[in-house]
Amino acid sequence: MSRRSLFFLLALCPSALLHAADAPPASAPTATAPIAEKEVTDFLERFVSWLHHFFPNIDEGLFHWIACGIVFIAAILLRHVITNIVFHYLKKLAAKTETTLDDKLFPALEGPTATLVMVLGIYAALTVLQLSGRMDRWVENGTKISALAVVLWGFIKAGGAVLDHLEELAHGKQMTVATFMPLIKKTLFVFAVIFGVLVITQSLGWPVQSFLAGLGIGGLAFALAAQDTLANLFGSLVVVMDQPFRVGDTVKVGVNTGTVEDIGLRSTKIRLVDYSLAVIPNKAVATEAIVNLSRFTQRRSEQVIGLTYDTRPEQMEAVVEEIRQLIRREAEINPASVMVYFRDYSESSLDIWLAYVVKNSDFELSLRVKQRLNLAIMRAVESRGLSFAFPTQTMHLPETIVGKLAAMPKA
Repeated sequence: MSRRSLFFLLALCPSALLHAADAPPASAPTATAPIAEKEVTDFLERFVSWLHHFFPNIDEGLFHWIACGIVFIAAILLRHVITNIVFHYLKKLAAKTETTLDDKLFPALEGPTATLVMVLGIYAALTVLQLSGRMDRWVENGTKISALAVVLWGFIKAGGAVLDHLEELAHGKQMTVATFMPLIKKTLFVFAVIFGVLVITQSLGWPVQSFLAGLGIGGLAFALAAQDTLANLFGSLVVVMDQPFRVGDTVKVGVNTGTVEDIGLRSTKIRLVDYSLAVIPNKAVATEAIVNLSRFTQRRSEQVIGLTYDTRPEQMEAVVEEIRQLIRREAEINPASVMVYFRDYSESSLDIWLAYVVKNSDFELSLRVKQRLNLAIMRAVESRGLSFAFPTQTMHLPETIVGKLAAMPKA
């Protein structure tokens, strides 16, 4: 399927959601919320009336303000009990368990739970005041928005704690998915916020279906205009699924070589060798050839040594064999990988080609091995009276020209 066809399908998704929203529901729960609100209001009014019987001399309007203060103080006390007693006990209980999930979950839920208690307490306190119908609607709508926002906050905090626990387990088991947990958390957070906004909007009676219809009409234009953004998003999905690298790996992406610092929804950030930061769109990351320099299992080294043309055949044969034995005696080198041969007659040198594999993937260790071998080869060449070649040229001139040059007076 082409990219343009995929964008067209994405543009039609809001229309599908609209048709699903217009479908007839299995039941009619629309009256449930008003009935519940009426029951809560009736209960609070009966409670205030019952409490007023004990203080008949107090004016009814003044007593409602007193009841408002009592309810508000009760909410504060309940919040104090939940945070300082209930959650304190739960944290102590969680510290005794083997898993660390509850150690993260209870502190994450403490703030949203305490806030929800205060939201409901403020709603109850304002309800007993018997405000005007317009003010009651403002209070009800504000309570709906606040309560749903707090519940959404609680879900996000709880989900974050669960994902942090899964990330910790993945790191402990050295699973590659641990690298992409920050990207997964960002994605789920965005979807949770969008879903929460839609739920809050629907609870207030606003036409969510009309909004989705507008998305269906303008979705195609958006998809065509945001091709690069969507391509970067799909590129991030490719990176997550294929897992060519993780945060902390040293990679080469195109012409950029450095350490991966972050894998986002739109781009991947790489700290280059000169410590500058390269922000590469995920579209390019998904299409470029990626070389992961942190996943060497071994390190292969290859080089050419040039000796001068006055080297005799028996000397060449002896020095090649000595270099071969020098390399094989290195403990860090795989002896089966050692190759040393007199390979080429170059323009100004007799070339010895050598290659070997260091069993450890550590780059610095391979450099130390190469340095030891280079010094040993220098000593071996020097001990045999041989010389390393460097670019030289020999000019052959006719004898007449040589004689004329010799006869020229010296300056």
